[in-house]
Amino acid sequence: MRVHVVSDVHGRADALATAGDGADALICLGDLILFIDYDDHGQGIFADLFGAERAGEFIALRTAKRFDEARAMSAQLWASLDGDPRDHIERHVRAQYAELFAAMPAPAYLTYGNVDVPRLGGDYLRPGHRVLDGETVEIGGLRFGFVGGGLKTDYRTPNEISDEEFAAKVEAVGEVDVLCCHIPPAVPELLYDVVARRFERGSEATLELIRRTQPRYALFGHVHQPLHRRTRIGRTECVNVGHFRGRGVPYVLEW
Repeated sequence: MRVHVVSDVHGRADALATAGDGADALICLGDLILFIDYDDHGQGIFADLFGAERAGEFIALRTAKRFDEARAMSAQLWASLDGDPRDHIERHVRAQYAELFAAMPAPAYLTYGNVDVPRLGGDYLRPGHRVLDGETVEIGGLRFGFVGGGLKTDYRTPNEISDEEFAAKVEAVGEVDVLCCHIPPAVPELLYDVVARRFERGSEATLELIRRTQPRYALFGHVHQPLHRRTRIGRTECVNVGHFRGRGVPYVLEW
């Protein structure tokens, strides 16, 4: 059995179209949408609406953790548009989802990341696509558990939830062979982004479940350039499957 796993697609419909080549199934761990690109300021919804220069200014404020200034700048820009800002965002998000789900191979098992908007993504699922969150499914004789979304941060991305809500989804998954999450377990070396030079948030609930149940694998994304891409917790191989927007190549799982 061969499964390809991707995460942090962030608009890469071109590479997503071939991500399932040679595999029995594709797994997507979320962050399909590209709202703002820290590497290319001209890409993403923010740049489409306000231009690359403004996107660069916004990124600089957030990188410096000047969140109040970033929010004030953002509010001013949104106020300059005609109509409700949510309508502009929804239009662009829908356009990206339409392109991405049209490109996504089938069968595909997916969960959403912290920058996704699940209520919109569901409108573009095709036959053979299945969304799971706090749920399990059998693939090739192994039990896979899925936990989507991210934990609350100062970045206030669309699909952040409370620690309690996230932990409830982890507990609902329970004992599995392969644990699939968008965010990593709370292990420092898996959370530090060496380019952004900051720690992302990881899940203590996921870490506890791994220690207690020892799945074969724990797969995740979220941290684009991690200090360590993999580590072992007991017998569990913990793997960051990679920043798919940057690499364009899926992680391969075979058994």
